Amino acid sequence: MSMNLAHIIDQVGKDKGIDKYILIEALETALLKAAEKRFGPTKVIEAHYQEEMGEIELFLFKTVVEEVTDPDTEIGEEAAKELDPEAILGDSIGVKLDSKEFGRIDAQTAKQIIIQKVREAERNIVYNEYSSKRGEIVTGIVQRFEKGDIIVDLGRAEAILPKKEQVRREGYRQGERVRGIILEVKTEARGPQVTLSRTHPGFIMKLFQMEVPEIYEGIVEIKGAAREPGDRAKIAVVSHNSDVDPVGACVGVKGSRVQAVVQELKGEKIDIVHWSDEPAIFVKNTLSPAQIARVITDDAAHSMEVIVPDDQLSLAIGKKGQNVRLAAKLTGWKIDIRTESDSKGGKEKLTPDEVLRIEMQAAGEREAKERAAAIAEITGSLGVTDEVASALIGAGFSHSESLSEITREELEQIEELDETGVEAVLAGVASRRHKGND
Repeated sequence: MSMNLAHIIDQVGKDKGIDKYILIEALETALLKAAEKRFGPTKVIEAHYQEEMGEIELFLFKTVVEEVTDPDTEIGEEAAKELDPEAILGDSIGVKLDSKEFGRIDAQTAKQIIIQKVREAERNIVYNEYSSKRGEIVTGIVQRFEKGDIIVDLGRAEAILPKKEQVRREGYRQGERVRGIILEVKTEARGPQVTLSRTHPGFIMKLFQMEVPEIYEGIVEIKGAAREPGDRAKIAVVSHNSDVDPVGACVGVKGSRVQAVVQELKGEKIDIVHWSDEPAIFVKNTLSPAQIARVITDDAAHSMEVIVPDDQLSLAIGKKGQNVRLAAKLTGWKIDIRTESDSKGGKEKLTPDEVLRIEMQAAGEREAKERAAAIAEITGSLGVTDEVASALIGAGFSHSESLSEITREELEQIEELDETGVEAVLAGVASRRHKGND
């Protein structure tokens, strides 16, 4: 212990971001454990850090007796008075131990305890840091892939972006930057586990907060958000200042602010609507851009029947029912849409579910044709089977050109592809590239 520890403690504390008192406690505990291992667990030993001298002192406490029978636990009266002139029989006197008495094994024990304590302190710091950031957006680097999950390096911690929290159409490569909202932070044996999400509605709300100063300052408030990640989202906003238009503030000059969010979300369409404390008005706003004739509210069933002009039905329902589905999520009301002619009885009536089924059937037929064409293009270009092409399309690759730079790691993330399928795609891409060079 001849080495001055003060400088080392300060330096390690700064490098690791650990309070120096935690390090001092770790050192005291380590030396105490080593001493107990050296002298036995029954001995009364204490460790104290002397900041002035920059060392940790160990004291073995002995009882003052007339005749010493056990030198490890007893001390003669005369020897005790040399340490403390006021010592009397029966007192407990601390005798300073020489740290040079500790051998290599003792030092190794102390080292292991110090390392363990420092790791625990680091984990606690990281846990507290990211726990306080729950619901905030962080940026990290894609480190590796594990069964479809993405492991992200945040600097001081590793985070996981689970497959279910990833947007289906998005793909990432090792070393690429990725942003996500902190969903939860758990304490595990290997350290804090930070879980990220890019599909949570809170992610889009935080993105707007970053892009729109009026939201950050509290002038404009986002009252809610609903998403079908990768396709479309709706957010409801309100202004607490009559001079500020909340929708205009979120859109920005020439759409600059909303486009910044759309770009981060890789093209996800965003509808920004005015929030209202009047449910009927709010529902009408959320069904934008469709025009609404009138709304019939059933408070008991917490549902609304929305009447629209005949030519607005498809627009109100949206592609595969997406518009009305998002409106229902955002408002919390069950929404049934009918045309004016249906409501007047001028035509054979169709229930909202039947209208939606017809719309979805038509959309499904279109999608089936587009999918068949995409499968034919990929199989013809890469020479893979229909099953492999279907798996690629399901992962968001709609044509062979989009696969030109794909890596093995990205292909292995697609659950529907086995090793044979991965090799077939890589061979097809390589062959296509070779033909292109020729």
